[in-house]
Amino acid sequence: MKTAVVTDTASYLTPEQIKQYNITVLPITVILGNKQYKETEELTDQEFYDYLRNEPELPTTAQVSMGQIQEAYDRLVSEGYDTIISIHLSLGITSFMDNLRMFVKDYDNAKVYPFDSMAASAAEADLVMLAGSMAQKGEDPEKIVAKMEELRDSTDIYFAVNDLKHLSRTGRLSNRSAIIGSLLDVKPLLTFKDGKIFAIGKERTMHRAFRVIALEIQKYADAHPDWKLHITVVDSNNREMLEKWSNDFQNNFPDARISTSHLGPAISVHTGEKTMGVVWDRDLLDEN
Repeated sequence: MKTAVVTDTASYLTPEQIKQYNITVLPITVILGNKQYKETEELTDQEFYDYLRNEPELPTTAQVSMGQIQEAYDRLVSEGYDTIISIHLSLGITSFMDNLRMFVKDYDNAKVYPFDSMAASAAEADLVMLAGSMAQKGEDPEKIVAKMEELRDSTDIYFAVNDLKHLSRTGRLSNRSAIIGSLLDVKPLLTFKDGKIFAIGKERTMHRAFRVIALEIQKYADAHPDWKLHITVVDSNNREMLEKWSNDFQNNFPDARISTSHLGPAISVHTGEKTMGVVWDRDLLDEN
């Protein structure tokens, strides 16, 4: 049995991670005006943010097509893989997983395990890298899926956006009415719950948002004293803040593994620029 791992560009794996864990990554399409771009392949972050700031027509996205999926799966089968674990963006913010589950019912060339990350960005990436690491060691796919479920269940995500206009416009905020009032000069604080985005508070500054998140991570660490902690700081074109938060988390949690990631165009369409986020979970990749 030879297992391949497939994901989409919303995981924002680096080229080095893709190579290290032997991951097949399929691009989400970003639409700017009347032009379409494959994320990471045809559109740089800078080009996207320049468009976001300067053009009146807001960008949109198109999910990975089943044609792209079939082409990728068929190529992997031709390379000798008979099992595919396909890990993707949360069903709570895109219908892609429903489409994929329908597709694999009729796909007979390999055994496919569709897996809903119930998140995006670094949380999705952690699942993908865990699966890739285990697949390289020849682990049984059912064992890989079970371990991913364990990691997913251990994951928390908080993020602060400059404003809610993008999430409100794209319909990705599940409880918009709960926080939409009095948002002048505040940073809405959000989380993923059951794969959907929920607003949970608002802070005056990113520094205060950091303090709230650090307190939540401390509660998590106190509740799981035997777990090695992995904290990933994520930015949306906010690199100076990314460096500061990473250093501060390393000082606050010296025993944790600290990583960084970013939000590219396909997710920043919804969050906007200057978003800061944090993903924390049990460091199963380190244990593995």
